[in-house]
Amino acid sequence: MTVVEPAPTRAPVPPLAARARSIGGSPVRDILAVTARPEVINFAGGLPAPELFDVDGIAAAYRAVLAESPAQALQYSTTEGEPELRAALAARTSARGLATGPDDLLVTTGSQQALSLLATALIEPGDTVLVENPCYLAALQVFGFAGARVVAVPGDGHGVDPEALEELVVRERPKLLYTVPTFQNPTGRTLPRERRAAVAAVAARHGLWIVEDDPYGELRFEGERVPWIASYPGAEDRTVLLGSFSKVMAPGMRLGWLRAPAELRRACAVAKQAADLHTPTVNQLAAARYLADSDLDGHVTRVAAVYRERRDAMLAGLAEALPEGSHWDRPEGGMFLWARLPETYDTTALLPAVVRQEVAYVPGAPFYAAEPDRSTLRLCFVTQTPEEIGEGLRRLGVGMGVAMDMGPALGR
Repeated sequence: MTVVEPAPTRAPVPPLAARARSIGGSPVRDILAVTARPEVINFAGGLPAPELFDVDGIAAAYRAVLAESPAQALQYSTTEGEPELRAALAARTSARGLATGPDDLLVTTGSQQALSLLATALIEPGDTVLVENPCYLAALQVFGFAGARVVAVPGDGHGVDPEALEELVVRERPKLLYTVPTFQNPTGRTLPRERRAAVAAVAARHGLWIVEDDPYGELRFEGERVPWIASYPGAEDRTVLLGSFSKVMAPGMRLGWLRAPAELRRACAVAKQAADLHTPTVNQLAAARYLADSDLDGHVTRVAAVYRERRDAMLAGLAEALPEGSHWDRPEGGMFLWARLPETYDTTALLPAVVRQEVAYVPGAPFYAAEPDRSTLRLCFVTQTPEEIGEGLRRLGVGMGVAMDMGPALGR
C-alpha cells in the first residue's frame, strides 16, 4: 500500500515593510512601458538625445584608463569617490562661482542616489519636508519611502513664493526644502535671482536645510546664468548642492555628486557605504580622464544648441496641437515644457486616446504633493528631431480631438 505523505504546512512569508507597501509604482515608468514601441513618438521620457553623446570621447577615456591603470580602474575605491574626479568636479564648481575643494564633495551613483542618501541621513519618519508645487516625481518617491510628511510650497510661474515658504517654515517646522531651481522638472521654470536670495535668507532665519538639485543647469539656451542658492549669504552652512553628468555626458555612466557641509557629508558617506560601498571606479576614472582630455563645456554648448532648435520646434507647434485656451511657458533651457489645458480637461483621462495615435506625454497629476492640477502635462522636447516633434504634435492634436469627441467623461 502506498502511503501518501501529507503536504507540509506552509506559513506565509513575512510582509514587506510598511514603507514598501505604502509607495506605489512610478506613473512615468508605467507610461514609458506602454509607449516603448519604436513607432511611438515619446514626449513622456526625460532622456537626453543619444545621438548627441560624445561616444568617441567617452570611449577614448575608458580605453586610456584601462590601458594605463587597469588595476586601479577595476579595483574597489573609497566611498567618498576617486580623488582625481573629486578634484576635477571641485575645480568646475569653483569656476562657476562657488568655492569648493575636493573634500567638500561625495561622488554618488547618479544624483538620484544622493537624494536617497540625504533622506537616510536627515529624515526621521514623520518629519516634514517642503517641496515645489509641482515637484520632481522621483524626489516625492524618495521622501515618501523615508516616511516624511511632504508639504508643497505655493508658487507661481517663477517658482517658489518666498513669503509662502516662510509662513510654512514657521508653521510646520520642516527639516528641509527640496528644490530644482534651474530649468525645473517638470515645469522648466527658473527661480529668479532675488527669490534665491530670499529663500537663502528664510533658511538662515529659521533653521532649514536646502537641497538644491541641479541636473539641468548647464543646458542653457538663452538668458544669463543665475547663481546657485548655495552661493547666497545665509545658505553657506545649510545647502546641499546636487550635480550630475547624466544630462551633459551620459546617463549610463551613473555619475552624480553632492556638495554638503562636513557633518552631513560624512553621514551621507556612511549611508553610501552601507548602500553600495562606492560608485564604480572605472566610471569615475573615465569621467576624470574625459574632463582632462576633452572639452566638456564645448560639448555641452553644441548639445544645448540642438536642444534649443527642438524646443523652438515644439513651441512653434503647440498652438495647433493643444486645445484653445491652453497655456505654456517658454523655458530658457533644460529638457521640459509644461502646459496647462483649460480646466475642464483631465490629461490622465485623455492619455489613452492620445497613445492610440502613437504619441505620448506625462500627465501632470503625479508631480503634485498636494491637490493636483489635472489639466497639466509635461512634454520632453530633447529626444526627437524637429521633424519628429512636428509629427508628434500633429498626432497629439488628433488624439486630443478624438478623445474629446468621445464625450465629457474624459473631462472634469
